[in-house]
Parts: sequence; C-alpha cells; structure tokens
Amino acid sequence: MAIREILRLGNPILFEKCEEIKDFNSTNTAETIRDLKDTLLNFKKKSGFGRGIAAPQIGILKKIIYIDYQAEKLSGPLINPVIVRESRERIQLWDDCFSFPDLMVKVERFKEIVVEFFNSSGEKISINAMGDLSELLQHEIDHLDGILSVQRAIGPKAFALRQEWAKFIQNIV
Repeated sequence: MAIREILRLGNPILFEKCEEIKDFNSTNTAETIRDLKDTLLNFKKKSGFGRGIAAPQIGILKKIIYIDYQAEKLSGPLINPVIVRESRERIQLWDDCFSFPDLMVKVERFKEIVVEFFNSSGEKISINAMGDLSELLQHEIDHLDGILSVQRAIGPKAFALRQEWAKFIQNIV
C-alpha cells in the first residue's frame, strides 16, 4: 500500500499538462495506479468524500485517473482518457477537489459526455457519462490538462469554504 501526499493548490505541478501512457504493462504504470487507488481510498476514509483522483495530484505527470464511484458501479483506472463528445446542455454545480478540500467552487460542465480511455490491460473502452459521473470525469480529465476547477469558476462569487457552503448554500442548491 502506497498512500501519497496530495498536492495542494499553489503547487505548480498541478498546472502542468500530463504525458500519455505508452506502456500499459510497465512497472511505473502499475505503481501509479496502485498509488492512486490507495491515496483515493485513504482520503475517502479520512474525509468522508471522494470519487476520483488524477495522477498530477500525487505529483505524477501521466494521463491516469482512478475512479471509485460506487453509485455508477465504476471503479478502476482510466488511462489516457479523452472526451470525444459533449452534449449541448450544461449544468452548474458546486465542485470540490482533494487539492483544496476546504473550498467549494461553482462551475459549469457538460451534462453528458462520451469518454474513451484504456484500462490497465490496454483495452480501449468508451463510456457515456451523464450528470454526476459526467461532472466527475470532466473534473479529473481537466487535471490531466493542468486545469483546476478554480479556473472554471462561473464568477467572482462562485467560491465558498466547505463549512459555510454546508451551512448556507447546500440546502438551496
């Protein structure tokens, strides 16, 4: 088990673009997947939330995300994920991130997307994601491009500390 430190807002690595994985069977790829899973599950256990994590959040500039989203029965690595189709319809929602866990950011995302990626065996997979899963995948794929949700805020009042969000905003969303 390898729980890694999660990089926080301000770390320049979070704003860098990641490289594609070329060797799905390498030891480095397997270790990164294991570290992402362990770090995600540890964060979820400690904080009570968390559905996905991207490799740059643990300092690895490779195009890998790890999802553990039981509501959609999706768990495992997504390697070199690419959004290949987006709906016209958009949704606004409050987003959170492991890299700034006390901050909520109101963003706009596509309501539905199609994502193509490879699993750890190198098999190409395509999934149609709607609603929460669509938002989650867009958030994590943004990380791979060096984009954080704070950069997607819908305006200057689109920020709230988690504690204040829970008191004043969560119930009216």
